[in-house]
Amino acid sequence: MDYRKIITVDPKVRGGQPCVRGMPITVREVLDGLASGKTMDEVLTRYPKLTREDIKACLAFSAEGG
Repeated sequence: MDYRKIITVDPKVRGGQPCVRGMPITVREVLDGLASGKTMDEVLTRYPKLTREDIKACLAFSAEGG
């Protein structure tokens, strides 16, 4: 997966934190949800604009040290 098409960094959005598709949803928020035991479906319910592909991109970004 090429997460670079999904994970964006823009100093105008959430202070330049890595976000999903330019939305004010950070990679950290997505990963924190998963780390706290939420399922992918629960994260998608919390952030309805996200897709499964977005969550996978967050995981790939993190795995590469992002």
